Amino acid sequence: MRVVWLWAALAGLLAALTGPPGAGGPLSLAHAVIREHPEIWSGAEVVQGERSLVIGRPGGAQGGAGAPAGPGLAGLSGLAGLSDLARRADRAALTVARVAGPVRPLILVPATTDQAARLAAPATVSGLAAVAGTDRVIIEPRSFARLTDAGRDVVLAHELTHVATGAAADGHTPKWLIEGFADYVGYLGAGIPVTTAAAELAAEVRAGSPPAALPGPSSFAAGSARLAQAYEEAWLACRYVAGRFGERALVTLYRESMRSDPRTALGRALGMTTEEFTAAWREYVRSELS
Repeated sequence: MRVVWLWAALAGLLAALTGPPGAGGPLSLAHAVIREHPEIWSGAEVVQGERSLVIGRPGGAQGGAGAPAGPGLAGLSGLAGLSDLARRADRAALTVARVAGPVRPLILVPATTDQAARLAAPATVSGLAAVAGTDRVIIEPRSFARLTDAGRDVVLAHELTHVATGAAADGHTPKWLIEGFADYVGYLGAGIPVTTAAAELAAEVRAGSPPAALPGPSSFAAGSARLAQAYEEAWLACRYVAGRFGERALVTLYRESMRSDPRTALGRALGMTTEEFTAAWREYVRSELS
């Protein structure tokens, strides 16, 4: 792992990142990122992993009161924190590549939530630990610092899946499939029990209120009353597909949904109607969470 210390001069930062003229890859991308917001990245620290590049500001958010114990939780922007992120991003990239396609992680760790919001705009970081851009993942430092180790791994793999797939920029892929697919990849190998990962939805199922329909776009909006449940419902829908039909079928469903309407995609990938799929998913949710 290569560590580049760049405490003061922005010119030195750019020179270290870009290398010789014509150099390509993540370092050239970092050059462009820093030029977009030099006021945010002046005095940044940079860590280059085997596959990843992490750029962070010193003195970033601390774990805060009630933060879980764990490596690197004293702060995200110190060298140890950035190196830990690079290692996690390297591992996540391997998982994402196996399912969703290759990705070269570029992880941005601003010092404050306000800076994260500026970097993510027009997307919001409200209530989120990280947000995927077209070619990068932006960490919301305070929320991310409060995650457990397993939570950090899930979030990084989830957001890098969005980067690898282009987050279905076609505009018509169902939101539940976009987010559920990213969570499916994120939870692979995490060792988190289903009832823990879907705790909010499990509570509803046990109370006799299983979901009636797949979550729509509004369910994933910031501030939605059932935001956690929407993600859990979407994850379980994709987990159901992979478990019954195989992981390749899930990937096929995603790809078909990017180029056709949801009903057609379900028919081509799974041989099911929307009604059949919804009924099977609802039964799967009940059986997994009851």
